[in-house]
Amino acid sequence: METAYLETFREVAKFQSFTRAAESLGYAQSSVTAQIQKLEKEYGTPLFDRIGRKMKLTLAGTELLKYADHILTLLSESKDVISQSSYGGGVVTIATIESLAAFYLPPMLQAFGQHYPQVKIGLHPGVESTIIESVLDGRNDIGIILDQPYTDPDLHTVILRQEELVLIAKADHPFVSFPPITIQDLEHETFIVTELGCTYRSLLEKTFRKEGVHFRSSFELSSLEAIKQCVSYGLGIALVPRIAVEAETAEGKLAVLPFNHPDIRIYTQVIYHRRKWLSPPLKHLLELFS
Repeated sequence: METAYLETFREVAKFQSFTRAAESLGYAQSSVTAQIQKLEKEYGTPLFDRIGRKMKLTLAGTELLKYADHILTLLSESKDVISQSSYGGGVVTIATIESLAAFYLPPMLQAFGQHYPQVKIGLHPGVESTIIESVLDGRNDIGIILDQPYTDPDLHTVILRQEELVLIAKADHPFVSFPPITIQDLEHETFIVTELGCTYRSLLEKTFRKEGVHFRSSFELSSLEAIKQCVSYGLGIALVPRIAVEAETAEGKLAVLPFNHPDIRIYTQVIYHRRKWLSPPLKHLLELFS
């Protein structure tokens, strides 16, 4: 049996679709189908129930997925160990969100590169749910997330710091000169929001619902730079990490509104799997974070 078959099996289980798994892996769909059929022949039992266009794991498939995750994690770790011990190189993969990749990580990656110049960094952007999933299944070594204190029995979680969130608006927005504003003051404002799955967007919407205030958004954008540009043109206001707008607020291009709410608190956290083998470079990187 080839380990590539287990990778294909895991992707089909993840997407519940031959087509989407093939797209993710860069294979032809016929190749994915053939590999799953070979696995089912190898184990002598169906691994998926085919219900319409959806694929659902059988009991046997559910059990195999546990072993596939473990085998593929060990394979990845063995490659790292051999690469780093033999050549002083290797790759450390980090999954994180755009704002942290752009405004938090660079100084630490610079320091890491000075200590381990032969080790490459693979930086993979995503939202919190996909970051956590990628660390759990071994696709990334560590994740850096913005969230309320996060716990998972399979993960080590280290809170690094509280990350300040701010409401930004066009520099001449009327609220700039207001005394501290409340959720109720924002009822008729239009928000520009990040993509679904962003934790601080979810926190903001949850707080509005809790306060019984209608939340209205006009744009949903995955790019922080696009959000900042739209805000600067007066298309709405937005909740973002302060670190992402320090330059624009200092230059007077954007304004921070006088808003603070006790329910909107978020923390930068590093996560990694409890079964993850910590190579010397990975240990050093974690020390830089903490």
